[in-house]
Amino acid sequence: MPPRTRGGYTSGAPRRRPTGSERRRRVQLREVDPAADPDSVEHPQHDRDETEEVFEGAPGGPIDRCILQSFDKHIAAKIWLGEDRAPLKLVNHGAKLQLWELDMERSRIYETVHRSGLASLTSCSHRVASRLMLSAFCERWQPETTTFHMPFGEMTITLDDVASILHIPVTGSMISFSQPLHVDDVNALLVELLGTTDVEASRETEQCRSPSVRLLWLRDHFSTITDASSDDDIVFATRAFLLHLVGCTLFADKSATSVAVVYLELFRDLSMVGSYAWGAACLAYLYRQLTTATRFEVRQLGGYLTLLQAWIYEHFPEIFSSPDMSYTESRPRALRWRPHVIPNSLQSIRERLDRLQISEVCWEPYVDHRAEHPLPDIAWYSGCIKCGQVVEPYHPQCVLRQFGYIQTIPPRPFTPPRPNRSILLEQYWERWTDHVLTDQSRGRRCQYSGSGESVPEYMAWYDRISHRIVQSPQLRSGFTTDARSSLPSHAASTSDTRAARALTLLRHVISGEREQSVDVFWGALNEAHGILAGSDETSASHSTPSPAPASHSTPSPRPFFSPPTFVYPPPASDDPPPLIVPPPPTAVAPPAPTADPSAPTPDYTASTTVYVRSKRKKKT
Repeated sequence: MPPRTRGGYTSGAPRRRPTGSERRRRVQLREVDPAADPDSVEHPQHDRDETEEVFEGAPGGPIDRCILQSFDKHIAAKIWLGEDRAPLKLVNHGAKLQLWELDMERSRIYETVHRSGLASLTSCSHRVASRLMLSAFCERWQPETTTFHMPFGEMTITLDDVASILHIPVTGSMISFSQPLHVDDVNALLVELLGTTDVEASRETEQCRSPSVRLLWLRDHFSTITDASSDDDIVFATRAFLLHLVGCTLFADKSATSVAVVYLELFRDLSMVGSYAWGAACLAYLYRQLTTATRFEVRQLGGYLTLLQAWIYEHFPEIFSSPDMSYTESRPRALRWRPHVIPNSLQSIRERLDRLQISEVCWEPYVDHRAEHPLPDIAWYSGCIKCGQVVEPYHPQCVLRQFGYIQTIPPRPFTPPRPNRSILLEQYWERWTDHVLTDQSRGRRCQYSGSGESVPEYMAWYDRISHRIVQSPQLRSGFTTDARSSLPSHAASTSDTRAARALTLLRHVISGEREQSVDVFWGALNEAHGILAGSDETSASHSTPSPAPASHSTPSPRPFFSPPTFVYPPPASDDPPPLIVPPPPTAVAPPAPTADPSAPTPDYTASTTVYVRSKRKKKT
């Protein structure tokens, strides 16, 4: 019987998508001659399930679309075919936060904000967001896996990234609320929780034309309240400040001027504000904004862009970042970088990401930060995260390298349930300790920290299901070779891993993470040379090689770098031997000429007078 491909097609025959009626009738899609080959006739009752969809490959990948099923509508599919869009318009309120600051006259408001766990948001927001850089990374976001598909594998923003970059709580109660509020409910909520009049509330909602209030309106009505005001006014101002804060940061929407009033319900009891998992809600909201921005017709990107931009700086420091040398590890990692606008074109950044190597990624950027903020256990949670009506899947098994583990082929991503099943989602989240990846699911740790290792079969699988590069080779600037051959081959993954390990080792020494001494430096250079030479590299399958016989012991490779050797005389005491520096050679002066006593003594005064007189004549 001729071999069949995925979907029941015969190899060599033209492929076409079956219609709905054909699937319902379970019609056989390949043409055969029953008389010539009776065994080739498939009976309807043994056909494949009619609900299974058939997905064809896309130009430039993925070849197998069992995972990226909606890739036809993705911006990367349009770019490959020659269609492009302008860089995304960003919603960034970093400058607006400085228009409402909590000084000493508003210490009572600041104390409540500090207890809520959101105080760090007032200082770590970036005022500048790189439009080109964020647009280029948004083109690599895949909604089905909620990960960035890079040339060498998947990466994403994890709960560990949120906790380290923003210093906000990632554990606690899930942020849930009912259906979107009616305009009458919005007015009643403003009157009850902010103390406004019904007329002011109605006027504001009518101007916004949505269940929202303007950020400017909040600042104008509540920024003047100080500690000298009444207790009720301070409570109202505290709620207004928190609503303004999350509207400018965690839940920045595309209106760019307002914030949804539904979040005000979370600040009804100010003593319970710190019990919410704000980091998980922020991550779910950003996931949804990235998913929406992958559609070709979308022109704007919302969410907390400081989190996305700082994540790029942390994991690609040699390409995009500009560090702040005054940073200390006690502060949020978002303050480690100086945001700047990249003076390039979108296509140049896109092509730079297409050429990105695994050795250019910092897989574990928070090694120095662990003393202040250890890795939270909830970062290994595998399930759904939620922010109101937004539910997104969270897949740490797709990015094991970001946790220091060898990347394996992850299981098929799951589809999140509908938001109306909030009770089940909340119960699942409350028992998150039962849904973390086990030690068996995590696998083995990388042999070297930050090396970004993967199992040998991972890249072959990833190349089949992913769209590894975005820019078509025919449309690249000065690039004409085949797109898939321009990427690192599967056989080159071992050399890429060696280079990543060697660079990581040297980076730890140069950056000062290890002891600064000549011996440590030379030892690191020799060890890096051994890694690149493959002297301590295991096989591709990470199997332990058998030891060589004692009679045929393999000599260790000669170090490429040899430190200078100083030979000292034996010390006479316990004092350290002095460094003997040979004196410089003594210059020998030429012998002075011997004066003749019979020669006449020259008249230096007369010669000087003649010289001056002749010099004057030259001037005239």
